Amino acid sequence: MSKRAVVRWITGLLAAGLLGGCAGLDTLRSDVSSYGDWPASRQPGSYAFERLPSQQAQPAIQSALEIAARPALEAAGFAPAAEGAEPELLVQVGGRVTQTGYAVWDDPFWWRGGFYGGYYGGGYRGRWAGPGWGWGAYGHNYAPMYQSEVALLIRERSSGKPLYEARARSDNAGTSGATLRAMFEAALKDFPATGINPRSVIVPLPH
Repeated sequence: MSKRAVVRWITGLLAAGLLGGCAGLDTLRSDVSSYGDWPASRQPGSYAFERLPSQQAQPAIQSALEIAARPALEAAGFAPAAEGAEPELLVQVGGRVTQTGYAVWDDPFWWRGGFYGGYYGGGYRGRWAGPGWGWGAYGHNYAPMYQSEVALLIRERSSGKPLYEARARSDNAGTSGATLRAMFEAALKDFPATGINPRSVIVPLPH
């Protein structure tokens, strides 16, 4: 499978919400960074999602991200603008999945601290054996590892001024709907504070 085909495959899973993550776990840890200068006296207000032209070209993916971000926004005190009403705030959301390597699950040498088979000298020596697994040079299975990221920007509609920006990153978390919702929850957990960047935030996975 070519690198371009892998990217298309991951993108398709993101749109469909089928790339699962953290199976069997009840919580998700994310590295969160937040920035901005939210006015101390300002309360969260009404909002509407805003899409960049590139995001408008991928409506299925963008809708999935907006659906995942909505519970976190509402938990932070924001409310969707009523139909036909001008929102006080505009919210942009984004996300991406990057393949970072392979995790060795069935190689006994792994537990001794070695890299036997597919990994050697920083390079993968096997080949793709389908979208879900790589096959190592010595016949061992390697599960692909992913780094998932979400980002959110809140702007004042009247002035266009950015008020708050937050990002969350989680290794090998996948892009199931529950995982995306948890990552957006982590990104806004400290709103309107910013804090140390990055910082570890643990939130429960929605069921």
